Amino acid sequence: MLTRKQHELLLFIHERLKESGIPPSFDEMKEALDLASKSGIHRLITALEERGFIRRLPNRARALEVLRLPDSIAPGLNAARKFSPSVIQGGHGRPQVEAPRSRAASNDDDAGASVSIPVMGRIAAGVPIDAIQHKTHSIAVPPEMLSGGEHYALEVKGDSMIEAGIFDGDTVIIKNASSANPGEIVVALVDEEEATLKRFRRKGASIALEAANPAYETRIFGPDRVKVQGKLVGLIRRY
Repeated sequence: MLTRKQHELLLFIHERLKESGIPPSFDEMKEALDLASKSGIHRLITALEERGFIRRLPNRARALEVLRLPDSIAPGLNAARKFSPSVIQGGHGRPQVEAPRSRAASNDDDAGASVSIPVMGRIAAGVPIDAIQHKTHSIAVPPEMLSGGEHYALEVKGDSMIEAGIFDGDTVIIKNASSANPGEIVVALVDEEEATLKRFRRKGASIALEAANPAYETRIFGPDRVKVQGKLVGLIRRY
């Protein structure tokens, strides 16, 4: 799952490598994406690297390698991961408590009692629903985990929310929403470009996005810079 700009940049780098074997320069990428500065390219490249689409090669100037493309562009190119979840119930952004099950929620015997929702990709802490291009696959979840309205799932990459019980490799269940109460864990879009899974707080007229890991600082933004894209309602963990 990529934002529109991330998607455009990945394709631009891929096509240039296919044509010449040499990745484009930052100036060429900036011009191709019609961005005002190269700092935006740096952020996009970092996001693509965090999501496992590209790799920066060490000790070589402007050296980039495309590791994979979205399945929507190259179906079957990327190895599919076996998905056999056990369900962990979530509530109000607090650490999750495991609800043991004898079979994975997606087994045929459970299909009649489950609801299928789309997995929209990976959040490193993440990508917003507005920017999603294509779903990757679907998963079955217990209906009691859903609370009315639209829901989707995101695969978590990173450790910024470990003290809230959210770990690298988890799949979070998100209820589509454009607002949140202080203390809730949300998918937040910053500056229409960067998305993250963080706890939502208010600091006066500003918005604070708070990690659940002391290694990460709380980030403060003006209210016009942050858009809530959804709220955490549960998660699924593979073992």
